[in-house]
This record gives sequence, C-alpha cells and structure tokens, in this order.
Amino acid sequence: MRRAAIERLLPAAYQRAAGPGSVLGALLDVMEALHAPDEAVLADVDALFGPYRTPDGFVAYLTRWVAMDHVVAAPRADAPLPLPVGRLRDLVAHGALLARWRGTPYGMRTALELATGVTGFVLDEPPDRPFHLVVRVPPAAADRLALVTRIVEAEKPAAVTVEVVASPADPEPADPGPADPSPPAAGPPDPGPPPTPEPDDAEPAAGVATVRAVGRAHVPAPLPHDPPEEPS
Repeated sequence: MRRAAIERLLPAAYQRAAGPGSVLGALLDVMEALHAPDEAVLADVDALFGPYRTPDGFVAYLTRWVAMDHVVAAPRADAPLPLPVGRLRDLVAHGALLARWRGTPYGMRTALELATGVTGFVLDEPPDRPFHLVVRVPPAAADRLALVTRIVEAEKPAAVTVEVVASPADPEPADPGPADPSPPAAGPPDPGPPPTPEPDDAEPAAGVATVRAVGRAHVPAPLPHDPPEEPS
C-alpha cells in the first residue's frame, strides 16, 4: 500500500502532521516498505496455482491438490521427487482429466504416460482371470517400476487385481549379410514406399496419450464418437 493511500486513511489532524521530515511521515514510509513484499505476492497470486507458472517448490503441493499424492509419495520428507518437476506440472495441468477418467483404461494409460514421458503401455485383461489386469511396461520405463506400480494401484478400480510386468526389449535386427553384386533387371523405376505422415499430423488413436515435451505435454481426450470406457 502506497504511503499516500495510507495517509488518506488517517484522521485529518494526522494527515496535517505527516508532512515531509516529520516523525509520522517517516513511519508511513516504513509502513509502505513493509507492505511492498506482501502486495507483490498478492498482485500475482494466481501464478501460485498455475501448473506452468508456480515455483518449483510449490509443484508437489499442487500435485496433492489434484489427488495425485501417490506420485510424490516418499519415505522421507526430504527425499527427492521421484520424477522431474516438468512431469509433475503436466500431471497438475491434466488433473481434472485424470480425475474424470480414473478407473478406466484411458485414465490409467494417460497417467502413466504423463508421469513417465513414455508411450506404449499395454493393458491386458486375461479372459481366464476376471477382474484382473496385466499392465505391460515398455522397456523405456522399465527402470521406474516402483512409480508405475504406485500409479496403477491408485488408478485401478478397487475390485480389480493388477500385475505390473516389464516388457522385454526388442531384439537387435540380424545382419542381412553382403548385398547381391549383380545389377537388377531392367524395368520401371520403383516409386518407393508411400510417405510416412509426421507424428504431429497423424491422428492419435482413441485412448492413447501423446506426450510432446516435459512441462508442456499435450494429451488429447478420447474421440467424441467413441463411447466412454467402462471401469474394468
């Protein structure tokens, strides 16, 4: 609060006594300096609750606000966060979406992809084991099984049992051997394979999240013509 604004709140006699060089004027200058830090915070208070504007130290608090406590769960209060701050910002930004789809395959898959930054999680429901879910973790996220397990346990329906399995890495392609030195037979030129669409132009499959970058993930909602997925 500026000194002039404080001075206007005083009785008229005090306002006349608060001239330059007076004791009351110096006191008003001190009050203005004391108010300045708090007013700076209040002027931009909405930034504290913006997932991509809040300070790093406040992100974990906002993660608990959107019911993602299990992601930042740690055995000690001073333990480091289990994932980068940018991933936590993505989870906070999509907290409403995750709450809406909690208990569905889409919700679980989206939470896993936002937290790890890896796509390719597969959810299987064996026909011989009702109310059981097998979550297959892609090799790129195999080193984060503890985090994946916590998310799966929190996102699954209460009546469903789960099993988290790390998918094996793809084997390296075999050496095709030396090329045939003989020239090919004459004929029309090979037009080659059709052009592959760019990842940003390809239409995402329903229920699959598209994680573009740490701190600014873009997760499209399921396509409107697809019926909502029922909980397992």
